[in-house]
Amino acid sequence: MGDLAFMQNYKQLFEEYMKKELACYQKGYHYRLAEAMAYSLLAGGKRLRPILCLCACEACGTKKEEALPAALALEAIHTYSLIHDDLPGMDNDDLRRGNPTNHKVFGEAMAILAGDGLQSMAYEVLSNYGAKEPEKALAMITELSKRAGSGGMCAGQAADIMAENEEVDAEKLNYIHNHKTGDLIIGALIMGAIAAGSDEKQRKALAEYGYHLGLAFQITDDILDVTGDEAKLGKPVGSDDKNHKLTFPALYGLAEARKMAEQSVAKAKEAIAALADNDNLLALAEYLLEREN
Repeated sequence: MGDLAFMQNYKQLFEEYMKKELACYQKGYHYRLAEAMAYSLLAGGKRLRPILCLCACEACGTKKEEALPAALALEAIHTYSLIHDDLPGMDNDDLRRGNPTNHKVFGEAMAILAGDGLQSMAYEVLSNYGAKEPEKALAMITELSKRAGSGGMCAGQAADIMAENEEVDAEKLNYIHNHKTGDLIIGALIMGAIAAGSDEKQRKALAEYGYHLGLAFQITDDILDVTGDEAKLGKPVGSDDKNHKLTFPALYGLAEARKMAEQSVAKAKEAIAALADNDNLLALAEYLLEREN
């Protein structure tokens, strides 16, 4: 596996930026809502989507710092989706990133509002970025709303809910995870590319990389829900089975699912072979096969 020391460096850069920016935004928020939003946003995690955004910016020839506003908007959207996923009406989980889920600490109503607040904050961040880079900000808002919205991540979540207790179906499974997981990963890469002022060829390569990377990420996520260590995952294992979720191991078996993840990673790496500064993106693809959380 490639050198992943950069991941910790990028994560630290992003989290320092996020804490500083959040402190500014929170001044105008209701104090209890601000606490609930910060509780989940600052709870740690891999920060995969922000890191992908920064890496894509670099791969297109621009300093990663240019993509920090986009990375913050992405993480706000991702965190809101996790808060809502954990709610009793959805996955009904008690732990997230090793801590009690938002609704367990703040109550269900405030958790819903915290998710709503983070969603709107994402577009507030990009709107403010527009004062400096109006064309890029508009392109980012368009991309994020498409990838996170009713034809993207939310569509995947809706299909996931409707698939519970239904017969396992490959087409249905692919639809769920292409949208629920893949869309926001592709969006992270494209938004990083937009920050860099990339061309159409670069964006197309990154979108293809993101498609295969998102598939590999979801397959390994499904596998870890069966075989993972709860202490390392920071959430209960076996929740997919408990909630009768449609997963890759359920449809294909563990051995075949692992092979599919390997094939997806190979295709992701192939997609960005022509990008000049692709070392970190290549290493991230390999990391997915060996991650434990």
